[in-house]
Amino acid sequence: MIKVTLKDGSVREFKVGTQVISVAKDISEGLARNVISAKFNNKIVETKSVLSSDGEIEFYTWDNEEGKKAFWHSSSHVMAQALQDLYPGIKLTIGPPIKNGFYYDIDLGNNKISESDFDKIENRILEICRGKFEFNIRSVSKIDALKFYENEQNSYKLELIEELNDGEISFCDHDSFTDLCKGGHIPNTSLIKAVKILNISGAFWRADQNKKQLTRVYGISFPKQKLLKEYLYNIEQAKLRDHRKIGKRLKLFAFSNKVGQGLPMWLPRGVELKTRLEEFLKKAQKKAGYQMVITPHIGNKELYVTSGHYEKYGDDSFQPIKTPKEDEEFYLKPMNCPHHCEIYKSDKFSYRDLPIRYAEFGTVYRYEQSGELHGLTRVRGFTQDDAHIFCTEDQLDSEFKNVIDLTLYVFESLELNDFSVQISLRDSKNLKKYIGEVSMWEKSENAIINAVKDKGLNYKIVEGEAAFYGPKLDFMVNDALGRQWQLGTIQVDYNLPERFDLTYIDKDNKSKRPVMIHRAPFGSLERFIAILLENTAGNLPLWLTPNQFIILPLSEKHEKYCKNVLNLLENHEIRGLIDNRSETIGRKIRDAEVDKVPYMIVIGEKESTDNLVSVRSHGGKDYGAMTIEDFVKIINKEIKI
Repeated sequence: MIKVTLKDGSVREFKVGTQVISVAKDISEGLARNVISAKFNNKIVETKSVLSSDGEIEFYTWDNEEGKKAFWHSSSHVMAQALQDLYPGIKLTIGPPIKNGFYYDIDLGNNKISESDFDKIENRILEICRGKFEFNIRSVSKIDALKFYENEQNSYKLELIEELNDGEISFCDHDSFTDLCKGGHIPNTSLIKAVKILNISGAFWRADQNKKQLTRVYGISFPKQKLLKEYLYNIEQAKLRDHRKIGKRLKLFAFSNKVGQGLPMWLPRGVELKTRLEEFLKKAQKKAGYQMVITPHIGNKELYVTSGHYEKYGDDSFQPIKTPKEDEEFYLKPMNCPHHCEIYKSDKFSYRDLPIRYAEFGTVYRYEQSGELHGLTRVRGFTQDDAHIFCTEDQLDSEFKNVIDLTLYVFESLELNDFSVQISLRDSKNLKKYIGEVSMWEKSENAIINAVKDKGLNYKIVEGEAAFYGPKLDFMVNDALGRQWQLGTIQVDYNLPERFDLTYIDKDNKSKRPVMIHRAPFGSLERFIAILLENTAGNLPLWLTPNQFIILPLSEKHEKYCKNVLNLLENHEIRGLIDNRSETIGRKIRDAEVDKVPYMIVIGEKESTDNLVSVRSHGGKDYGAMTIEDFVKIINKEIKI
């Protein structure tokens, strides 16, 4: 008998050789019907895999990230089979699951695929799926694996196999199709009920521009047709909500290839929006005891060598700036934290002075690959609402919790209420990615886990997502279309204070290291604004919108009264303007709707004579005529900040 520990901590006994699916059935028939993947002792297994030792098991359904991964991984196999059936002679390379769906890179040879072929590919995939073919994983010797792909004359698979050792090679079979595969599949093809080929693109073999360009076919699949329809609807909505289109229409920001890819330029309205967000956070930070600092946009190479950023990110940075002085090099700032460490070091502190909280809206630069750039969500120059707290170990717990409270206040104020938290730890299998002693990492990780538990937040733990200098707590926000974004982040760091030799004098007059907390509630202001624009479809909260109202005179003779109204509203710190173009009132209203101005004030003869305003909101709600004071009350009631 073997002992199997379930996710809830309970233990059940089974005979050696029991299949994973049988364990699921022992828990409940409902689970067995829905399970599509599992993990045993932290390793992905098939539902028909047999268990031969004690261990921990976790089951995944379509509702789990790992379940979707297995579903889309299996779907990539079926798509590869369909492509091979439809285009004889093609060479398959790799086909992994991705965040939304899957792809397969193929060498088409003399074949061609266009968008007009998508329907027949989808039909062939569904035809295979209806066959209810089981996925069977089997180990293969290196000699047999090489022979198989030598017969197929597939140099790509041969290259992959040559890099593997005997004992770590496996094939997956379904129907008459075989593929090199590590495992992790759904029970059979019939679970795939809906599929869509999304697009095709070019991709270099193993992302090497010196190697052959392949054709990448993207697809997505679902266990229900309804889910596919919802996905396609959301895709269309995402296009309508694209922050790049909204930003251009509202004249918030622009890009120029002459300035440089991935370097946004903020236009006057965009600056107003960005500044209001900064002022909002500055006000909250001042109450929380932060001090504002400003650091240069560049730093000496030695600064980033000391911090470890040069070693970890040197290849992703812009090229060094050389000065007339021999061997002197500067880098565009990739992070604010090394500069803040040097600010701390410029003074002397005792335990009575701590915690020290430095905050900065600091612009940083990273050389992202051009293919990865995307509007404001992935740029080469961006502003972080960065702050670094230097505190004692005794203060760490309360300071970390205070930062959680500040982040939650930011989210609540901007109505970003659909979020989850993720504790990002080291990759236990690749510790070379990180700096510092194991004991320091353990302290940091425990500090985050305990603080999150005490705050009563629902969380998940993810290995391998920590920063190179410390673990972190990431806030994952779901937008109006259900897409997830990583925004706020809080990190605990024992390493940089060590590397920069930061100290304070404790109550026993001894020198001690402070603990460092890195935090950014917005994360990147650029990304935050992009998500805010898409989440609201450009209908920003009233306190953030560039113009809260626009006055629409019916004729020139009402302009004097319009100016009086404008002045009165500006005296109440309500922002707006007059549209005195010689256009029809219908055209002015349509333009105001397109510009997403929250309130339109129509001024005609009656309004001018009776000292009233006729108010209409964005979207068409008609408030009718009212006094200016009543309109001010409507505005003040809506503004919560």
